[in-house]
Amino acid sequence: MIRQPAVAGQFYTDNPDKLRAQLQSMVVAAPEREKALGVISPHAGYMYSGAVAGALFGQVRIPPTVVILGPNHHGIGARAALFPEGSWQTPLGSVPIDSVLAGLIRKHAPLVEADHKAHLFEHSLEVQLPFLQFLRPDVTVVPLCLGFGDFKSCQILGSGIAAAIREYDKEVLIVASSDMSHYESAAAAKKKDEQALEKALSLDGEGLLQVCREKDVTMCGAVPATVMLVAAKSLGATTARLVRYATSGDVTGDNRQVVAYAAMTVI
Repeated sequence: MIRQPAVAGQFYTDNPDKLRAQLQSMVVAAPEREKALGVISPHAGYMYSGAVAGALFGQVRIPPTVVILGPNHHGIGARAALFPEGSWQTPLGSVPIDSVLAGLIRKHAPLVEADHKAHLFEHSLEVQLPFLQFLRPDVTVVPLCLGFGDFKSCQILGSGIAAAIREYDKEVLIVASSDMSHYESAAAAKKKDEQALEKALSLDGEGLLQVCREKDVTMCGAVPATVMLVAAKSLGATTARLVRYATSGDVTGDNRQVVAYAAMTVI
């Protein structure tokens, strides 16, 4: 099955040449890219969060296979919905699904279901693809759209993904797609987000979910980030680093009601 782009022409341009030029301007290439087990990357329109994602992806090595975890904004489909085979289309071309790793994730994480419906309109996974294609044209992906909120499920899925990657026995990057606080003043958003990011940087997935609940941090991808942290720790991660934090107000000049974005690597 070929998954057609849902937000090309909205969140990012649908013109291939303009998209390549935009990615070229946003991706800040490090002299030497680091190997990461996982990252957190934002998923807003490129005019708002593209520079944050570009700073992130310019610093990490993109391996041949990437697992992308995104929140289910629309509430359609399975609670852990895997796009198991076929490809995803973007203006830059086709991205194949790594069906081998997808099958291993289903083997090791029984709560995962093959479900195309959850992915039809979801932007959080799609907006990561052009960055990956730009930096690694032969990349393959495993997209997972997540619609649950409890830590136990995060733990089960994260551990299952780690077991699958170990059996797959090749380098894999786990991308957790998330924006940070929504529709608060820049100052209020930063105060809340610092508390959430402190937990993420400590590799404390359970603490991240707890802070988001108790402090009303509207981090839409807290669950994908938690799953990534569980998986990365199981695979040997010991440290994390904040690459960049910004808000929509940095672009618009209006700091009264912003959406915030963070980019983080887990090594």
